[in-house]
Amino acid sequence: MSESMYSKAGVDIDKGNQAVNKIKEMVKKLGIREIGKFSGFFPLKQKIKNPVLVSSADGVGTKLKIAFMMEKHDTIGKDIVNHCVNDILVYGAKPLFFLDYIGMCKVDPDVVSDIVKGILNACIENDFILLGGETAEMPGFYNNKEYDLAGFIVGIVEGNKIIDGKKIKKGDLLIGLPSTGLHTNGYSLARQIVFEKLKLKVDTIAQGFSRTIGEELLETHRSYLKPVMKLIKGNLVKGIAHITGGGFIDNIPRILPKDKSAQIEKVWKIPQIFQFLIDAGKIDEAERYRVFNMGIGMVLVIDKNDLTKVENIMNSLDEKFYLIGQIIESKNENRIIIN
Repeated sequence: MSESMYSKAGVDIDKGNQAVNKIKEMVKKLGIREIGKFSGFFPLKQKIKNPVLVSSADGVGTKLKIAFMMEKHDTIGKDIVNHCVNDILVYGAKPLFFLDYIGMCKVDPDVVSDIVKGILNACIENDFILLGGETAEMPGFYNNKEYDLAGFIVGIVEGNKIIDGKKIKKGDLLIGLPSTGLHTNGYSLARQIVFEKLKLKVDTIAQGFSRTIGEELLETHRSYLKPVMKLIKGNLVKGIAHITGGGFIDNIPRILPKDKSAQIEKVWKIPQIFQFLIDAGKIDEAERYRVFNMGIGMVLVIDKNDLTKVENIMNSLDEKFYLIGQIIESKNENRIIIN
């Protein structure tokens, strides 16, 4: 068969089809309905009064560069799914389905299947489905062996149970849930420090670490769905902040009433990777709590009278948590006070 005009232009339809077939095989083995057609269908069977759909779209930023450098692509899909899950969880929404977009210079079926494997596994762990997606081959747009990844999630919540922070009051407590690392934020600064300033390689084991710097930076963004949903069902949560881009400084104020501030006490041990980056990059306190999550991936606001109930639930789930502060009256524009 002669080479097509489209193939000469750099687009290989056959390789694209191979990638889709690999995805279909994985979907079939996992017992998930077929994907790969023009659109996905999702019947709304939830018995919810006044149902509200909650959606979000996001990417994993320059964390992708670490995956490229390590030639490891089977965890980055989990990052995007869990990130999106957490973004709708802050409103009390339970995920229904997920869609993905992968854009790359040349379709590599093995790389695509590794990415989607991570996406599928995260969907299963969070108990919802991968409904569909798009893999676009765009030669001349992306660098060779590089790709972009975006995720789109839709969840559902009962209209009168949306968590919006409006009931937050003075004296409420702040519960911090630990992160597994940088999650999906702060990588532009982290890469500059690690690879440009320190001249390290991804396979370098820095002093004090038990694994390579690449493995530390590629640690998966965790999902908080199971423990937080348990608290939500017990009507124990007034507000939730996912600590992503903007860190503590920009994310926590998004859930606070205008006349309230959050007083944070640094009672948790800062994970080693953050201390390493802070020391090497000489990052001041204001910037570190705005760029990084500093070891806390999600912050919950609860009534002080519910603390024992929250502790009991979290302990029963073997979930680590920290009492990291309280809500106070806001006296100025400083909505976050970190002591």
